[in-house]
Amino acid sequence: MKKIIASLVAAAAVALPALSDPLKDNQFNTMHSLGCMLLRECTDEVYKVKSITSVSSEYPDIDYSIVADEFDSMLLALEQVGVGVFLADSKYFTIGQRGVYHTVGNNFFLNKEYMGSTAYLMQVMRHEGWHAAQDCMAGTIDNSLIAIIKPEDEVPIIWRVMAERTYPKNVVAWEAEASWAGRTEKMTMEALQACAKGNMWEVYEPTPLTREYLVKEGYITK
Repeated sequence: MKKIIASLVAAAAVALPALSDPLKDNQFNTMHSLGCMLLRECTDEVYKVKSITSVSSEYPDIDYSIVADEFDSMLLALEQVGVGVFLADSKYFTIGQRGVYHTVGNNFFLNKEYMGSTAYLMQVMRHEGWHAAQDCMAGTIDNSLIAIIKPEDEVPIIWRVMAERTYPKNVVAWEAEASWAGRTEKMTMEALQACAKGNMWEVYEPTPLTREYLVKEGYITK
């Protein structure tokens, strides 16, 4: 079962120890600061995203209207299933990290440093949102497991190769399809809407091993 469902490690969606004391300057942009943010122990300059306006207000010179409909549709579906989206200062992320989904806390965080581009915003929103959909595919958003949504042979080879070059081998299947979704208009939106409507396994046929798991755990009957 480990082959089809696993905690998301490569995207840093892991439970990390919180720090009891405020972070020191040399602890920012480390796994410590990341864990502090993921566990909601560090909330300074971490803001809840309520609509595209929460993002666009930070970048008055950028026109976000071209992505507003898809962004807000994803945000609504995420809200309906209990996933929070936050815009956070870059100091909490590891270097080069644009976003992260936390399977335990069911929140994901956008790195403010990169969100001044509609292209980056949507790539990260779709990518991390796809991980939330994978969480849903594994039975419920409330557990810490994720499952692939698409059969691996349906994922375009370019995203498979890129994932193999970027992530540890044990998470390539999950990251390859998330990378695909990150650059495909409305793909994540539709998956999140299926999750919110409760018909995830009707819209997306579970892989054989995922179906076996879902039946065993009582999520579906056959």
